[in-house]
Amino acid sequence: MSKPIVAIIGKPNVGKSTFFNYLVGSRISIVQDTPGVTRDRVYAETNWRGRNFTLVDTGGIEPDSEDIILSQMREQANLAITMADVIIFLTDIRQGITAADKEIALMLKKSGKPIVLVCNKADNFDKDRQDAYEFYNLGIGEPYPISATNAIGIGDVLDKIYENFPEKAENEDDENIIKVAVIGKPNVGKSSLINNILGENRAIVSNIAGTTRDAIDTEFENEKGKYVLIDTAGVRRKSKVKESIEKFSIMRTLLAIERADVCLMMIDALEGVTDQDAKIAGEAHEAGKGVIIVVNKWDAYEKETGTLEKYKKEIYEKLKYLSYAPIIFISAKTGQRVHKLFDLINHVAEQNSLRISTSLLNQVINEAIAIVQPPTDKGKRLKIFYGTQASTKPPTFVIFVNSKELFHFSYERYLVNQIRKEFGLEGTPVRIIVREKNEKNIRN
Repeated sequence: MSKPIVAIIGKPNVGKSTFFNYLVGSRISIVQDTPGVTRDRVYAETNWRGRNFTLVDTGGIEPDSEDIILSQMREQANLAITMADVIIFLTDIRQGITAADKEIALMLKKSGKPIVLVCNKADNFDKDRQDAYEFYNLGIGEPYPISATNAIGIGDVLDKIYENFPEKAENEDDENIIKVAVIGKPNVGKSSLINNILGENRAIVSNIAGTTRDAIDTEFENEKGKYVLIDTAGVRRKSKVKESIEKFSIMRTLLAIERADVCLMMIDALEGVTDQDAKIAGEAHEAGKGVIIVVNKWDAYEKETGTLEKYKKEIYEKLKYLSYAPIIFISAKTGQRVHKLFDLINHVAEQNSLRISTSLLNQVINEAIAIVQPPTDKGKRLKIFYGTQASTKPPTFVIFVNSKELFHFSYERYLVNQIRKEFGLEGTPVRIIVREKNEKNIRN
């Protein structure tokens, strides 16, 4: 069910981020000629020959470094290797084989994963490709010379990656399947919720070993639709993250969020919202995913008149950025209200994918402007010419104005609230992109 994962591995400053950005078609990774700029993994989905796959950029590996930052980057790269279906080993053709390349090659061979050896910076292709033959000495197959900067030789690399993909599942690209990540700190009841769901919904299609290896993507269907539940390990506070298995659980949760359409943010009713809950929820919000706040163990919480509304208010006070997310109170142990989750999941997934026509959007914007005039600064007033929706997942709107500096955050929040008031958009973040446009051009 899950799309293949391809990890880009190599020592620092061999051009991993430039290569990554070219493949995904945008400058997602920071490109800078300084070793160690990309410290964390970056994920993006891309496509080759009709097959979608997830590309993972990593920090460079320095096998013998004692530097704390480089050691952390090496750890992150190791985790990406564990998760990957195919590994791109990127080297620098100008430097030739280095001691670090040899150690990385040994590590990659031990992984048992398919490896595509790529020699970057062959900018003078006819001349430089002769130097690629040296890289046969690494013992991991044919080297592919490329220039990521000039986009030379990349098609051959992509073909080789494609050849090593696992067999495609029939429903890998089924858009009707909603991917649901169950996220939260340890012992909040994530596995109990999944077990309860699977126990009540017997039409299980299959259990599929997830791309994260020790997580399980469970694909199933019920009367509400088709779903894939992505189980995740709980994320502990950083002070407790000592073992690599714990770091792996953090990475697994972040990738689960990246792959999901809707995130079920589980909170322990007896503990309330913790700092770690806020951190995990923030990741889902920043990723633009649909979010449902699921308060578990509600059966064990002592209640009195007005308890539920008071508890909701406390959650929204601590998770102000998730004020759009619906809250449901459940017991994964007894099954209380679990059956109501699927209507909510369907609704939030639909809202996250909602597309609004330009005419309707501008009608709402014009009404909002009439109610509250745009701000002024030093006698100059913000003018909003028009808006249009740029994309979905999450709904993202481009607003054209006379001056970006005059478009204060408070007015942006006001416009978002007016858009929500008219169109709902429950459970999904809303993004605003501001563009300046000359008034004369607007009139023409």
